[in-house]
Parts: sequence; C-alpha cells; structure tokens
Amino acid sequence: MTRILVVDDDPQILRALRINLRARDYDVEVAADGASALQAAAAHTPDLVVLDLGLPDLDGTEVIRGLRGWSSVPIIVLSGRAEGTDKVDALDAGADDYVTKPFGVDELMARIRAVTRRVQPGDAAPGPVRVGKYTIDLAGHTITPEQRLTPTEWQLLERLLRNPGKLITQRSLLHDVWGPRYDTETNYLRQYMARLRRKLEDDPARPAHLITEPGMGYRFQP
Repeated sequence: MTRILVVDDDPQILRALRINLRARDYDVEVAADGASALQAAAAHTPDLVVLDLGLPDLDGTEVIRGLRGWSSVPIIVLSGRAEGTDKVDALDAGADDYVTKPFGVDELMARIRAVTRRVQPGDAAPGPVRVGKYTIDLAGHTITPEQRLTPTEWQLLERLLRNPGKLITQRSLLHDVWGPRYDTETNYLRQYMARLRRKLEDDPARPAHLITEPGMGYRFQP
C-alpha cells in the first residue's frame, strides 16, 4: 500500500485529504508543521509527500531541502502561493509537482498517480516509451518509425521521458542539457521544444505529450 505524508497547518485540509486518500486505499500520515513533517518522514518513510509551503515554523522550501538531503521521495507542493517565483523556487528545491489552492481533489489524485508512476532516477534506462505514433528506445537511441534527432534534442527528450508526469523546471533542463552558464537562456528551450514537437507530436500546435507549464518548465505526459 502506498504511504502518503500530508503536511498542512489547516486541520480541515488534513482531514479532507486523509478521508479522500484512505478512501482510495492509500496509507496516510499527517503533520501540521515542518519539524513534525521531517520527523514523520524519517519515522515512516513515505512513498510520497504532499506539502504546503506556508507552515507555521519552517517555510515549505526548507522542508523540501531538508528531505532532499537524505531522501528522493516524490514531493507534490500544495499551496495557496500562486506566484511563479514561489513555484519555481519549490521545484528547484526538489519538489516534483505543484498544485495551487484552491484545488480539485480529482486533479490532486491525478497528480499523485502521475508522480508515483514516474521512473525513479538511476543508471538503468526505462523500456521503450510511446510518444504519439512513435516508440522511443532511450537505451538504443532509436525511434520507430524512424525519426532523426540531434544529440541535443536526444538529451532534452531523454531528461523528460525518464521522468514521466514530473514537472521539470526550465533552469534544471538548461543546466543539465547546456550547462550552468545557460541557466537563464530560456529561448534555447523554446526553440528545441518546438523542434521536438514538430518531429514527434501529431499536432505540434496542440501537444499531447511534451507539455509546457507556463513560466515554470516542461513535463512529459505519457
């Protein structure tokens, strides 16, 4: 059974999420502040953390950094902060996704399913991945039916496909694909994502798999 740690200082939200998650057969732990969240994560080793940023003792980004010091557990931020800078800061600190309050339970459950399905980082490549009509073998660097990608396009696509459903920030992609000197060159990403969509999406103007999250980054939607 998947164990989820929910961290929020609003008792109504804690109660509502506990009821809804347990009704869907998740094992649920709750915490009302950052210190309790870190203790609960160490004691119960959750499979996923749902975390509010506005906690009474620690900022949520500090909790994320604290968890990332020793754990790769997926983290979904659930917060009333709608500013793009807050979202990017949380994602760059190590969060996997961001849902803004007020939120729909169905949307949150879909995000939970997507994050828990994603491939964990590691040396082994995932099996063949479908992107529209194409089957992509990351280990063999082949696409069926045949489609040619440049080395940079392969690096960008692989970073997304290895993390299905996960929102990856612009800064992270630029750093990993082009290097630390390119952290602010978002025009590189726009151009290369447009090229990947023209090559792989059925309708590049309305992509179904290589999705833009405006002001934040990109995600691969299986």
